[in-house]
Amino acid sequence: MFYSAYAYLTQDAMVQAFHHLGYPDYFRVELAVAKLLGAIFLLIPGAARVKEWAYAGFLFTFISAFIAHFASGDPVANRIMPLVFLVLLIVSYITYHKINQPVLITTKNPEL
Repeated sequence: MFYSAYAYLTQDAMVQAFHHLGYPDYFRVELAVAKLLGAIFLLIPGAARVKEWAYAGFLFTFISAFIAHFASGDPVANRIMPLVFLVLLIVSYITYHKINQPVLITTKNPEL
């Protein structure tokens, strides 16, 4: 996410790619800032509610990227990459929730 945010802001190829998909320049900048903030929120400890929003934002981003590449007639490799990153996001989300599950401590009391 950090690299894609950087690339959106600095590489001419990304400017051309967004134009190819029919997006204006300001959307590229907004998406770069959102990806940067989302990546930071996923990495910092705590802030569970903000992490959920970051995951949701990335979910919408990857699905929208797939739709945009599909609708513009891009090659299959360009269509598949957002889905690959979506799978990685889902694995990260599941792992995050498994790690942060509350642990129930039970004691065995023979008198009960």
